[in-house]
Parts: sequence; structure tokens; C-alpha cells
Amino acid sequence: MSVAEIKNLCKDYPSFHLNDVSFSIEKGRITGFIGRNGAGKTTTIKSMLNLVHPDGGEILFFGKPLCGNENEIKQRTGYSTGTVNWYPRKKLGEIVDVVKRFYGSWDEEAYRKYLGLFGLDENKTPREMSEGMKVKCNLLLALSHRAEVLILDEPTSGLDPFSRDELLEIFMKLKNDGAAVFFSTHIISDIEKCADDIVYISNGRIAASMPKDAFAREYSAPGETLEQTFLRLERGETNA
Repeated sequence: MSVAEIKNLCKDYPSFHLNDVSFSIEKGRITGFIGRNGAGKTTTIKSMLNLVHPDGGEILFFGKPLCGNENEIKQRTGYSTGTVNWYPRKKLGEIVDVVKRFYGSWDEEAYRKYLGLFGLDENKTPREMSEGMKVKCNLLLALSHRAEVLILDEPTSGLDPFSRDELLEIFMKLKNDGAAVFFSTHIISDIEKCADDIVYISNGRIAASMPKDAFAREYSAPGETLEQTFLRLERGETNA
């Protein structure tokens, strides 16, 4: 079941063009959004949330267009750009007291559940937390208002290998609970570990959008890892 559909999304900048980007995000699945830096991942994600105004195309969540339904959709959607960069001297508990006022669907029981699962301390400030803990703070806020879709821009970037693995395990648990997880990354090993589907963008265009296994069958040479496949594709080489 598609919880989000992106159809022919376009955005023009003087030095970059997002061209007819189309893909879908499925309930209960993890979708990895891959592409090199500058390929259009962040522009696509910001357009999906109306943080950047696209020049063309259609964006739907839960079968409804984003235009005209933005508030309702964002109540059901969690977004994170990675680490917490606001209120560095405020305690987590104080930050939560402010954020939860914006969500009619705030679930205190879910908040307490994920607070314990992530091992977060309400009395700590962001400046006292590791980069991995800051990422978990953003996820905590998204999950505590029962977000059905998580849209994450480079959530594992800058994390140490242990913290990255821990975060990917959390993605798996969320998927098993029925959430859709969509995350951009240029760390292909993260995709190999947890993704069900791959959306591959190159030079502002979608080069592939399919289940991970189908992607490997179509594009990978025998014995090749996804990372090796991605690097070869970016060099313009075939697997012949």
C-alpha cells in the first residue's frame, strides 16, 4: 500500500534541475534513497514537505494531495534532517513540552516507550549529547506523535559505525510496527543492511525505483556488492 506518491516532480535552479522525479513509498517497508552528493536527494525531500516549492509535479500522502492538506499530512508525518541543532542549552524534557503542543496526535505513552528504547535522558541538553543521541532525539519527537511515515535526510551521516547500526535496527523495529521509513543516504552499506526498496537518483533524475533484490538482479554483476554496483553506475559503466 502506497502511503506517499511523488509524480513528475520538477524543480529548476540556475545550476541544477530536478526532472520528472517519480516514485512511491510503501507502508511497512524501508526505502533507501541513494545518490551521490548533489544528485537531488535533499531537494526532493524538501519538495515533498513543501519546504521547497516545486515548479511542477504532484505530491500525495495517504491518497491526498499535499497542496490543501498540508497540516493534516504533517500531523501524520515525521521529518528529520539528522541531528538536533536547536535549543542546545535546553533540557530534552523542556524541548518536548514545547513540541508536543503542535500535535493533536501526541501520544505520551509512545513518547515514554521510545524515550526508554533510545536510552535518552530528559534532563540532558543537546550540547551534552553525542551525535547519535541527537539523531535519536529527532526520531523520538517524530514517533511520539504516531508518525506513519518517517522521512529522514541523511540520518546516519556523521555517526560512528556502532551508532549507525543501532539506528538501522530501530528502522527495522519501526517497519515491523507498520511504519514507512524513507531515508536518503550516500552510505550504500546502510541500504544493504536494512532497505526493502531502492530509489536511485542521478543528476536530478530517477535512474531506478524498485525492490532491493530486483535492483541487484538488474544492475549488479556476479559477486558485486550494492556499493560496487552504485560506484560503477555512477562512472557510467554497464555490468556487461
